[in-house]
Order: sequence, then structure tokens, then C-alpha cells
Amino acid sequence: MKAQHAILRFAKYKGPTVSRIEAHNERTKETYASNPDIKTELSKHNFHPVIPQGKYREVANQIIRSSGCRVRKDSVTAVEALITASPEFFEGKSRKEIREFFSHAVEFMKSKQNPDTYISAVVHVDEKTPHMHLCFVPITADGRLNAKEIIGNKKRLTQWQDEFWSYMVKKYPDFERGESASETGRTHIPPRIFKQATKMHRLEQKLRELLASINPMNAKRVREEVLKILDEYIPGVAELMTKAKALKQAEKELK
Repeated sequence: MKAQHAILRFAKYKGPTVSRIEAHNERTKETYASNPDIKTELSKHNFHPVIPQGKYREVANQIIRSSGCRVRKDSVTAVEALITASPEFFEGKSRKEIREFFSHAVEFMKSKQNPDTYISAVVHVDEKTPHMHLCFVPITADGRLNAKEIIGNKKRLTQWQDEFWSYMVKKYPDFERGESASETGRTHIPPRIFKQATKMHRLEQKLRELLASINPMNAKRVREEVLKILDEYIPGVAELMTKAKALKQAEKELK
């Protein structure tokens, strides 16, 4: 199976350009000659985790005025975060599961950027791969309009990618890290080890549940289920420990 990745990208917009992204995001056009992948008959299924309270540029200007921050002529007044995943991740996913994925991603963004600065967040399911456009005014925690500080340079962007992956992989353990850890100097747990550990944890939970449910009426059935899980759990734990020791040794050698 191909590797699956959680994807987060940013784009910056100034002044009038903020209005241009609205037509695409909100599907205000009747036709999209520049993007033939859009299936307009499916646009009715697009949805908003964050509903815009007006025209993008007007909302952005209102947020800026409310914050009282200084604005230059060349200031970035909106940042758009594109959030999606590898096409393979969405294969077979129901609409409910797709909503859950993007709701989870929005919670990550809320932990990083004040929701009061959000202009809109819309999920497109009318293109080949579902994706979300989340637009916000780049106001810092201390009330400055500064996209550079929020998004930052290459190192800062890599930090965003690291934190996004770390957040998403807890709920979706099949995700692999798409960028090299050498960018930050941090060692990541190899995806296969992480997934095996997750599987062992689930088996352990199942064993505990079965043992807690045993009674004279179901003892034989529960015993058979426990033995079946143990046949998988014990060799799995042994293999995982071997891999973990090898990883630890490799880290020592690298250091």
C-alpha cells in the first residue's frame, strides 16, 4: 500500500488578492474553466467548519480594525492553509469520516492560531481529493499583523509540519511523515513501529476487556478468544521489543 500523508500548506495574500480566492473557495462561479477537476454537481456537498461572516476582504478588514494593529500597504492580510491527505487515505471513507478528519484538523489549527482571526474554512468534496481551505488574518498573540512570524521561514514551516503530523497521527496512525527529520534534528519513530505499537495496545485493551467480562456462563468462549489474541499478542510484543532495541542502538550510533 502506498504511503499516506497528512498535508498542510500555506499561501499568503495581500489587499485585493484576498477577494480572488473567495470565488474559488465559496464556489461563486457557474463554471471553472481553469480547474476542470471541479464537478459542480457535487458542490452542494461541500461544507464549512467555519462559516464566513461576509465577503473575505471585508471580514479580514473588520478583524484587522478590531485588533487595532498597524497595517502597511504591502502587509499580508490573509493566510490560507490548505489541509488534505494523500488520495489513498480518502478511499472508501464515508462523508461522516471525511467530516471527522477535517474537524480534527481544524482543532489543530485552533491550537496554533486564534479562531477569532478566522475568515472561513470550507471543505471541497467536489474535486478529486477532498481538501480544506482555511483562511485567517495573520495576527500574532500580542496583536500584530505579521504573517512572517506566524508562518515563518523554512525552519518554522518544518516545525508546523512536524506538529501537524504529530497531532494527526495520534488519531490516524497510518500517516507517515512526509519530510525528513533532518530539518529539525528530531528523530521520528518509524511508521511501521508506531503502527505495530498501536496494534499491540489495542490487543492489550481487548484482552483486558475480555478478562473483565468473564463469568460462569461465558467462560469457555472467552477463554478461546483470549487464547486466540495471545497467539497474536505475545509474538507481536516480542517482535516490537526487538525493533525498539534496534532503533535505540541506531540512535546511539548516530549520536
